[in-house]
Amino acid sequence: MTSIAIIGGTGYSGGNIAAEAVRRGIRVTAVARQLPQTPQGGVDYVQGDVADRAFTDRLAAEHDVVVVAIHAVDGEGRPVLPPLVPGLAEGAVAGGARLAFVGGAGSTHEGVGGPRLVDAPGFVEAYKSEALAHAGILDWLRSDGTPAGLKWFYVSPAETYGGYNPGTAVGGYRTSADTVLRDAEGKSEISGADFALAFVDEITTPTHVNQRFVVGY
Repeated sequence: MTSIAIIGGTGYSGGNIAAEAVRRGIRVTAVARQLPQTPQGGVDYVQGDVADRAFTDRLAAEHDVVVVAIHAVDGEGRPVLPPLVPGLAEGAVAGGARLAFVGGAGSTHEGVGGPRLVDAPGFVEAYKSEALAHAGILDWLRSDGTPAGLKWFYVSPAETYGGYNPGTAVGGYRTSADTVLRDAEGKSEISGADFALAFVDEITTPTHVNQRFVVGY
């Protein structure tokens, strides 16, 4: 049986991924700093901190995939996740696990060869530090500085993805390599359930090895 550990497994993305994975018979461990008052059925919950290297190494040794589904910055906008990614990568290699990231939309491009969303004049300033931190993680994963043997994937959602816009599951999605996906009306959306569908599809059938892909309708 495939097994995954989701760092941030009680959050919006992590919770949806957990639900979809359980539905498919995957063994799920959800990691959070505090255990939920209303746990999902079929999910094992553990308390842990992504900054605890011994703990994350153990997750990688005990699971096939380690999913990172947490904010990249703290409440003051300071990057907290990027400095930890090299250690997570080393642990993944040593433990034989794939490393998977719920990324941001800010690093996606407005058309092939176009600017990143985060670099556009209208990008919301309050979201910029998070977007740039996640973009930096993606840049590092694509660099020559990653440990030999690392297997990873990174999924960017549509532009208006999040708990504030949960949408309705349609049971499908489109993907691109780097460009933001928009529908005929110019909207860039994906429901939490369908983002999770795409994410778990990649877990069960790897098609974007050491790549980022974008999900939207």
